[in-house]
Amino acid sequence: MSASPPDQPPVTTYEDGQQRPTELKRAIGPGLLLLFVVGDVLGTGIYALTGQVAGKVGGALWIPFAVAFAAAFLTAFSYLELVGKYPRAAGAALYTQKAFGIHFLTFMVAFAVMSSGLTSAGSAARAAATDYLPEVFTWLPDTETATIIVAAAMLVVFTVINLRGVSESVWVNVVFTLIELGGLFIIIVVSVMAVMGGQGDPSRVMSVDTEPGQSAFFAVVAGTSLAFFAMVGFEDSVNMAEETTNPRIFPKAMLTGMGIAASIYVIVAVLSSWLAPVDVLLGDDPDAPGAGALLRVLEIASPGFPLWLFSVIGVFAVSNSALINMLMASRLTYGMARENVIPGVFGRVHPLRRTPWVAIVFTSAIAICLTSYANVALLGGTTSLLLLAVFTVVNVAVLVLRRKPVRHEHFRAPTIVPILGVGVSAFLVGPWSGRDPEEYRIAGVLLVVGVLLWVLTYFGHHRRGRRSPVRSGPPS
Repeated sequence: MSASPPDQPPVTTYEDGQQRPTELKRAIGPGLLLLFVVGDVLGTGIYALTGQVAGKVGGALWIPFAVAFAAAFLTAFSYLELVGKYPRAAGAALYTQKAFGIHFLTFMVAFAVMSSGLTSAGSAARAAATDYLPEVFTWLPDTETATIIVAAAMLVVFTVINLRGVSESVWVNVVFTLIELGGLFIIIVVSVMAVMGGQGDPSRVMSVDTEPGQSAFFAVVAGTSLAFFAMVGFEDSVNMAEETTNPRIFPKAMLTGMGIAASIYVIVAVLSSWLAPVDVLLGDDPDAPGAGALLRVLEIASPGFPLWLFSVIGVFAVSNSALINMLMASRLTYGMARENVIPGVFGRVHPLRRTPWVAIVFTSAIAICLTSYANVALLGGTTSLLLLAVFTVVNVAVLVLRRKPVRHEHFRAPTIVPILGVGVSAFLVGPWSGRDPEEYRIAGVLLVVGVLLWVLTYFGHHRRGRRSPVRSGPPS
């Protein structure tokens, strides 16, 4: 699709080769999209999970991050092919419907993706309220009620930013991403200086700690299952397809952004393990093992560095994750409404701001409710579990949709890539991946809620006599 001239409304290219108007504002260029991907992949993962991954695998915590990113790259190629083929909001759910045409499966994929995004946003806001803001504002009460109020207030602010427009949302993301990268730059620089000064133990970098009866392979698999949460986010960008200046910018922006994030993760993981033993990374809080691991690395590498300043940076980092996930969830909801998978009211666009205001308010309300769930590791594991299941479906969908060519040119992944993506994603979903059984219970409850919502939606359409298959034409 080529960009529309400035004096003409933006258009979207459909699979029949025709270009039709889109209601959303095309404001995201290559640079903004690159920062969107980097900011979404970084954030809560690296600022909250470094110590927890160390608890799974030991000093060689960089290996699960590297394996997780390799697995993610496989699925990223499938997303790139599909977003080039169908450059519209809705992402995985749209691809599922195009491939299989099963309304129930499409709804459940959409619900799983939306749930993972909102759970991630709620947990990110909660992490800011519990781990970082008290270090900055020491007068904040150390109570559950105060934590919920602060986290909810943060999400309300992000809702207002989201309602203002995608330009404002993405530019806030740019600022937050740059601050976030600045914090990681501080960690890398002071850690490298400490290592060059003779601090730390390099032998820890290759040390894999296993549970009794566990092999090193499955210790790494267990670490990868958790580390996968740290790299999810690249898939969110496809939900912004109708707001990019040109969908052809996706391959370069997505792969470059993931490469940058992967490099940062591995470097930080190696330096953290080099400087701090696993028990130090885990900390002494039994209710939140691994929380604040980077703060402890900073204390070792540069004892005089003001921890409150890094805590401010941490607030921006996890806030960035919350903002982007709320942005993604609202666009996904909007896209599914425009495709008749959920009630059309969620597809309403504000006449002045040109933002999907009903979808934004709805998803933000759910995210605020989710702030009562505080265990970042458990929520992270559940998020990766849901998304890995979705990635398995997406990798199958790209193979199925090879039978349905479109008239416009688009990116095409090597056939072996989605095949490998199916195997790796499905493997990491299974109980042999060392997941906490509680993750399956939480995911099961969420999916049961999804089934109930699907039943309500199905009978709602049926009773009104206007249930129809997903449209392949333009939004009306």
